[in-house]
Amino acid sequence: MGTVKSDIEIAREATMLPIRDVAAQLGIQEEYLESYGRYKAKLSQKLWDQIKDRPDGKLVLVTAINPTPAGEGKTTTTVGLGQAMGKLGKKAIIALREPSLGPCMGVKGGAAGGGYSQIVPMEEINLHFTGDIHAVSTAHNLLSAMIDNHLQQGNALGLDPRRITWKRVVDLNDRALRNIVVGLGGTSQGVPREDGFMISVASEIMAILCLADDLLDLKERLGRIIVGYTYEGKPVTAKDLKAHGAMAALLKDAISPNLVQTLENTPCIIHGGPFANIAHGCNSLRATRYALKLADLVITEAGFGADLGAEKFLDIKCRIGNLKPSAIVLVATVRALKYNGGVPKADLGRENLQALADGFVNLQAHIENLQKYHVPVVVTLNSFLSDTEAEISYVEERCRAMGCAFALSKVWEKGGEGGIELAQELLRTLEEKPSNYRPLYPDSMPLAQKIETIAKEIYGAAAVNFEAGVGRQLKKLEELGFGSFPVCIAKTQYSLSDDPKRLGRPSGFTISIRQVTVSAGAGFVVALAGDIMTMPGLPKVPAAETIDVDGDGNITGLF
Repeated sequence: MGTVKSDIEIAREATMLPIRDVAAQLGIQEEYLESYGRYKAKLSQKLWDQIKDRPDGKLVLVTAINPTPAGEGKTTTTVGLGQAMGKLGKKAIIALREPSLGPCMGVKGGAAGGGYSQIVPMEEINLHFTGDIHAVSTAHNLLSAMIDNHLQQGNALGLDPRRITWKRVVDLNDRALRNIVVGLGGTSQGVPREDGFMISVASEIMAILCLADDLLDLKERLGRIIVGYTYEGKPVTAKDLKAHGAMAALLKDAISPNLVQTLENTPCIIHGGPFANIAHGCNSLRATRYALKLADLVITEAGFGADLGAEKFLDIKCRIGNLKPSAIVLVATVRALKYNGGVPKADLGRENLQALADGFVNLQAHIENLQKYHVPVVVTLNSFLSDTEAEISYVEERCRAMGCAFALSKVWEKGGEGGIELAQELLRTLEEKPSNYRPLYPDSMPLAQKIETIAKEIYGAAAVNFEAGVGRQLKKLEELGFGSFPVCIAKTQYSLSDDPKRLGRPSGFTISIRQVTVSAGAGFVVALAGDIMTMPGLPKVPAAETIDVDGDGNITGLF
């Protein structure tokens, strides 16, 4: 067996088309592109004005079981499925989120797919791309600066420094910045107060960018951001600080979706990157809408497992954007299911049907949850060489018994060719099984009941514990007019529960909600369950240690 090539080696060998040629596959004229070099471009507002009245294509969501150290390959599957549709002669577009530098430098080392199912130019996508996340960071920190300047210049709004909820951001994992004090050094240096940093993709501005209809809607949403409260408990907004116009100006280019391609030159729109455990975890609504007008089939994904990413896609993004998905592809691996069944990572390569049966309950939970949205589900196993025929057959039989279509995927190894079986199964499902999508709960449901509905129906919780003060917070939000908002629950991605160590399908547990806040500009209420960090830390051996560049500018270490 030859040496296995790394993702970056495979990507570097790709024959990329000029971005105008990729656009031409979709009937996009060059005048509607704003080029960022030879292989990247933004899609202009003028293009939207040309295509907005076209009928929509079909929308397919790719999601997965809860993530494990064994790996699931959700993005790789999404990319490979799009490439397979191209091989079958289908006009398809892939729609993904932008990678954050924090995870790239921390754990992932890259987030553009893998093997022979990648988005390119891989290095540029993972490192800065077209600058969208930097624009979000700058707009966010402008608002932070204007808050502290307002305090320094007399605080005409009566903003209580102890009740400022707006933190600062940086697009890196830097735990030392989680809690800081600003304004030290004397009266000319500002008003001393506690503050902190989040990672940029946790910013409400990123969520707003991904849910805004256009630039004017973006500006209106930015103006609704609540930065804190007065001494009397009244909310203070970015509009009150007269910051939203300048913030929108900084995001003028960032709001336009980005067009790139796969290794097989399939068009891909990458835009926006909100975290999935603390925000809604989907690419921008604008990107999805462009794609639906430009192709017959749009393949998109949501972050982490279906209990987080898919739930938020279906209950937040689809609700706000009036989207109607036609099918859902649910990704799992034999290795990850055995891990859920109690097998240590080192032993996952051995056949173990009992552990597979024990761990299948996690996949079963996600299937049952997705079926509650009345959208057809196709399960795919992302293939590993260690998988045995008996293990694959067991999963297939169980899935088909639950009314799901099933297909094996080998897209990491074979690219689009390895996704033909999955693509054909998906096409059959789209043709034979109608989607009757509806969200899990109505807008009119009280906020506490929305939280309980998600916790019980999706996570499988027996009860919800609202910790001290949360009841008051919920009542206040409803009094302020936010009761009709959907709920975004922030919890661990590793378990259906709020305890990351409880694998499989835990039962009888209680979800504890320790705080609720409102993202008034984005249009959802955030409920914090468990110990969720908005600023991740680096691992003991961060991916950044292996990333390097030579004198010719060739980057290594991204994977």
